[in-house]
Amino acid sequence: MTTYTYKDNAYTTLYALSEALGKEGIFIPLSIGDEALTELGVTVTHEEEPLENIKQRKILMLKRQRDAAEVEPIAYGGYLYDYDSQARDRIAAAIIALDVQGADAKISWTTADNEDAVVTAQNLRMIIASVAARSNALHVAYRAAKAQVAAAETVEEIDAVTIKV
Repeated sequence: MTTYTYKDNAYTTLYALSEALGKEGIFIPLSIGDEALTELGVTVTHEEEPLENIKQRKILMLKRQRDAAEVEPIAYGGYLYDYDSQARDRIAAAIIALDVQGADAKISWTTADNEDAVVTAQNLRMIIASVAARSNALHVAYRAAKAQVAAAETVEEIDAVTIKV
């Protein structure tokens, strides 16, 4: 975290400092360097961000990665199938429709890469099962990564943590 002090006033952003200096007729670009600020009478103090904040941010990033990977297309039977919320609804509806038609019922399904695949209700259930297995692996990997972040003692150790599936 950087603090800019000018005439006994502290500013936490360069923009806030720029606004204050602007009121005195001193206009600075937001890309100004620390040396130039010092020449204007500004004291620039760089403080390390607390390790706990970095850990929390990393855990949120890992969680977003896990969540995004959970809805990526899933491979099954040589095809890629969408698995976002809309695709899940369609798969569920298709399973019901195919079950009503009988065990041998089939439907043409457009895959994630716009190919046509003929599927049964059982095929669609297996797609869901594949997603469940992937989701479990992602959650296991996320929990392991989260534990690594919690145990990390340096920023470098935190930065090195990834979700490994």
